[in-house]
Amino acid sequence: MRPASRLSNAVLRRAMRTPLRAQSPANCVIASRAPALSHATPIRSYTPSMRVRGIMPDAENPAPKESEATDEPGKPTDLSIEEFHERADYYLSEVMQRLEELQEKDPGMDLDYSAGFLQVAAKEHIYVLNKQPPNKQIWYSSPISGPKRFDWVMAQEGMDFKEGGGIGDWVYLRDGSSLTEILRKELGVDVSVDDELPR
Repeated sequence: MRPASRLSNAVLRRAMRTPLRAQSPANCVIASRAPALSHATPIRSYTPSMRVRGIMPDAENPAPKESEATDEPGKPTDLSIEEFHERADYYLSEVMQRLEELQEKDPGMDLDYSAGFLQVAAKEHIYVLNKQPPNKQIWYSSPISGPKRFDWVMAQEGMDFKEGGGIGDWVYLRDGSSLTEILRKELGVDVSVDDELPR
């Protein structure tokens, strides 16, 4: 063993045997000093009488920020072509059934439905509903609301909602209008909308 390593081993052994509080600051490897306090900067202490103020200067208790609508339709639900046909056919057959019930009360109403195309002549107006498989949409033409293209959209699905608790509807994505609501207002038919198709 070289003399330098014998010396360093001896220093380490002595440091290990000496209690920590008995060592002087000169033996410490790192010495830190607290920064000197300036008398120009007053020290503020918290007192219970201080009032907590809101973000805005004039607000004692600001109202919580309103949460953004998380169930607003933003994009169509991804459907297979088979699922699109199943949902669209079911919806159109429900509309046709409700219209036939109305037709019994109003013989002046004329209905024509075949191969995903429904034409309704009522109150001197013609309304058309038809499936568009390439776009997976239902198109609606009305003398009142004009032409619209509706996509199947699942609402109330996401982190803030119960899994499987979403509600599906045919929605016009440009303005968020529901085909079900438009048909209720313009033709007086109420079509129940649900995510679950009857089996």
